[in-house]
Amino acid sequence: MLDIKHQMRETKQKPRLIVIVGPTCAGKTEIAVNLARRWGGEIISADSMQVYRFMDIGTAKPTLEDRNIAKHHLVDVVNPDETFNAAMFIEHARGIISTLHDQRKPIFVVGGTGLYVKVLFGGLLDGPGADENLRNFYREKLRMYGNSYLYEKLKQRDERAAGQIKPNDAVRIIRALEVLELSGTSIIEKQGAHCFRERRYERLQIGLTVERPRLFDRIEQRTEKMVKNGLVDEVCKLLDMGYHEQLKPMRTFGYKYIVKYLKGLCDIKEAKRLINRDTKHYAKRQMTWFGADNNIEWFSPGDISIMERRIQGFLLP
Repeated sequence: MLDIKHQMRETKQKPRLIVIVGPTCAGKTEIAVNLARRWGGEIISADSMQVYRFMDIGTAKPTLEDRNIAKHHLVDVVNPDETFNAAMFIEHARGIISTLHDQRKPIFVVGGTGLYVKVLFGGLLDGPGADENLRNFYREKLRMYGNSYLYEKLKQRDERAAGQIKPNDAVRIIRALEVLELSGTSIIEKQGAHCFRERRYERLQIGLTVERPRLFDRIEQRTEKMVKNGLVDEVCKLLDMGYHEQLKPMRTFGYKYIVKYLKGLCDIKEAKRLINRDTKHYAKRQMTWFGADNNIEWFSPGDISIMERRIQGFLLP
């Protein structure tokens, strides 16, 4: 194995981060663990669900074996009834990066929560926080009328934002409408004032891409495996511990449909169908989000040797 630790640049220079992103089920964890093992690096999870304790199966956390091979950070950070958000992610991640950089350890940031990756490199936008009632209103409009309806609404109310957001990017459309509604100011104006100028780190961004039919097959296989491995028991234990179904992490699709099954509102087959449906929708949103980032270099999961050469060149410029 190459001894990168003693060949990396002096610690006074910016930390160099290898970022691995992509949709759920693309194979990020497996590849990241193998790459981190090769270079003796450690992994910072950029996953908004894996921060919660006791929620292992439904969040597809790295296994204990994976964590023994490569140390993972920001996994099992808070209880399901505690708050965790992008601001907290930045605070935790920056401290970990500083420590690993001082130790001259290669740093891998791995996950599918695009917002976490974005704010890590750009900082938080000075804008209004999330308004769940307003978001749910727009999500319902999205469900009823589709992307084109919301996009036309945005064009009518904020033509500048509509000009910079893709018509099928529902996440960004809803956020733009939300910012305008809450602040009276275009999100483009706020981004212009912020400019995401914070350049704390050098980064190599690797995106994993899987053909959609294959990705959807993998999602269905993972759902079957989750149920087989005890997802129902996991949800039962969470409920027994007092973590009720209205908590934010319990409302995610890996959990809420199992709660529905436990309440007798559907059978397990229907619960799995709904989990698969929502997971596929989420994967498509992730692909749209990451697809808009021109800094990402895309690879298929089988391109491991090419990724290794790219990482070696990045760590030893």
